[in-house]
Amino acid sequence: MLLRPVRSTWNHLRYIPLLSALTWSRRRSFAMRSRALGAAVGWVLRWFPIARRRFAREVALVFPDMPNRARAELGGAMGRRMGQTLFEIYHCAEFQSRQEAFTVIGPGIAALEDAHAAGKGALIVSGHFGQWEAVRAVLKARGMETGAVYRRQTNPHYQRRLLAGIEAGGKPILETGRLGTTALVRHLRAGGFMAIMLDEKYAEGARLPFLGRPALTSLAAAQLALKYDLPMVPAYGIRSDDGDRFDVIFEAPIPHSDPETMTQAFNDSLSAQILARPDQWYWLLQRWQGA
Repeated sequence: MLLRPVRSTWNHLRYIPLLSALTWSRRRSFAMRSRALGAAVGWVLRWFPIARRRFAREVALVFPDMPNRARAELGGAMGRRMGQTLFEIYHCAEFQSRQEAFTVIGPGIAALEDAHAAGKGALIVSGHFGQWEAVRAVLKARGMETGAVYRRQTNPHYQRRLLAGIEAGGKPILETGRLGTTALVRHLRAGGFMAIMLDEKYAEGARLPFLGRPALTSLAAAQLALKYDLPMVPAYGIRSDDGDRFDVIFEAPIPHSDPETMTQAFNDSLSAQILARPDQWYWLLQRWQGA
């Protein structure tokens, strides 16, 4: 019984820095608030020992010859990008209203419009890269509201804000797990769109190359695309250098073949994006653990 109040206190303490940053910046412009939280997270990622060591370990797997100074700069830049992304998710309704910040690129958007017009579902696959909510913002503005799959947070304060934010981006929002999978299939079969992040470690997944190293990868999106004859479209919200604008890229649908080949095609697609802009990927996922 003693553990419960201790855990509750710890959850409150962990939430205080984020709440303070969001409260302090409340009266400033959206862009200024986004950059302020980005700067705070960037500082933590560059100087907090646990985060710095974890980041350095992951980056060394892909860039073993990167000098220490360059790695430190990459960590700070990644933190700033992720801080901005977090702020935009927590304020997703306001973020989605900024449609002038989104430039839509690529053949995949036409494929999704065709599927929508035909009453057919679709799978949009992406990763923790750039601002992934920009993808759903563009689709929702075009009448193609897109749900998402997410992992519940252990801290109830973060969980409450995260869920409210991503629900503003489009529904349904489904938790990972058996019940979520059942609802996901029902939604797709009814002609709905769903966004799935495929760059997290999946213990029961296939061992497929990602950024040149084996990684346990879920085949679920490709399996669903094949089973229900759905387009599987890689999409990315790439943040501009100024941090406030986005190129939202919808690549051509991945050709149907077999789950491993299709999932590898996505891994290769995301890998190319990360290698071109390594500061825009969240390097703390422990992507190669256990592979």
